Amino acid sequence: MTSSMKNVSLFLGMAVLIAITGHLNSWNYALTIVNFGLISAIMALGVNLQWGFAGLFNIGVMGFVALGGLATVILSMPPTEGAFAAGGLRVFGGLALGAATIIAAIKVRRSMAPGRRRTIILLAVLIGGFFIFRWVFDAGVDAIESINPASTGYLGGINTGGKDRGWMTLLAWPIGGLLAAGAAWVIGKTALGLRSDYLAIATLGISEIIIAVMKNEDWLARGVKNVSGIPRPVAYEVELQQDQDFLQRAGDIGLDPVMASTLYVKLSYSFLFLIVLITLLILAELALKSPWGRMMRAIRDNEDAAEAMGKDVKGRHLQIFILGSAICGIAGAMLTTVEGQLTPTSYQPLRFTFLIWVMVIVGGSGNNFGSILGGMFIMWLWLIAPEAGTWIVQTITSPLAEDHWLRLHLLGSVAHMRLMTMGAIMLLVLRFRPNGLIPER
Repeated sequence: MTSSMKNVSLFLGMAVLIAITGHLNSWNYALTIVNFGLISAIMALGVNLQWGFAGLFNIGVMGFVALGGLATVILSMPPTEGAFAAGGLRVFGGLALGAATIIAAIKVRRSMAPGRRRTIILLAVLIGGFFIFRWVFDAGVDAIESINPASTGYLGGINTGGKDRGWMTLLAWPIGGLLAAGAAWVIGKTALGLRSDYLAIATLGISEIIIAVMKNEDWLARGVKNVSGIPRPVAYEVELQQDQDFLQRAGDIGLDPVMASTLYVKLSYSFLFLIVLITLLILAELALKSPWGRMMRAIRDNEDAAEAMGKDVKGRHLQIFILGSAICGIAGAMLTTVEGQLTPTSYQPLRFTFLIWVMVIVGGSGNNFGSILGGMFIMWLWLIAPEAGTWIVQTITSPLAEDHWLRLHLLGSVAHMRLMTMGAIMLLVLRFRPNGLIPER
């Protein structure tokens, strides 16, 4: 069997697993797995660009995913009435003063000779700028957060059309990528000169900072109070259930209105996500097979040799870091869209970054198709592991009494089945297929 046939059979096997899940559980659940699997595949594709193409060890993925979710809120939610007038100008003015303070400090440091005088002036600029920034910024924040904090208490977005403007949510996907790319540029200019292990620590720390800001700055996106009711780019179930034509079509195929509307909405999301995934895959494949892609892999394999040949290693690393982070930002915007809310506490950098890296490693580092397969397969395992674990434990312990201590202990441990499954899959793949299910060619 040729490698192409093997790869096709692996994707067909993934489709069979999803079909079995739909048959044994429900097609509603199977489509949920498909949607989250497609989003995970896009995240894995972004990480594969950074690691598989360039060897960049980025474990701050969830920070860029969170920025994509933030972009969805900013673009698709309606503005909070009176919030900008109450404190918007002061907030943005304070942020501008903070940026001006940093710029002034950099100019002082660069323009003055080292010595006591430069140190005193630098401290005066930083300390004075900090207190002025907080004086302006804090007053604006307090004014915004005091406006109906039970339901809003934040600036809101720019979508004045509400639910009738679901296309703004679609626009938020590329904007989320641009927001993540901007953050990646700032991070890359600072951290990409570091050694790989220090780069990993730096990206993790910056990711934690991004998520901490989103949790604590209520004026931005309500913090831990969450933003819900994000407008959809697809139809609502309630609207479909009131559409007589839709009800007629659902009855013709033997589906009740609730199930038919749910499946229609999830299939609509699947279609949109698939378009994005295919577009990114085509672009990534074209980049991989281009001279630029060959140069990136040469830099990955031997930075010193590439630099000796006149290649700008740090500049190329910055490019690929920005591109991979932008893809993660797009995936983050899509994730917030399908969930219908922004929940900053759900972005757990260590836990979910590990999951995305498992997808890349299992699928095949350096292979775009492998990353997509790994994203779908690992997300399928992640979602079915608790339910499958409960069934396995109940089957194994069926000869025991209902209140037997071993049975109760094993059933209580089912919650850990996900992490155990991921660990077991990693061990098996690293032992028998160290290059992944679809290795780099």
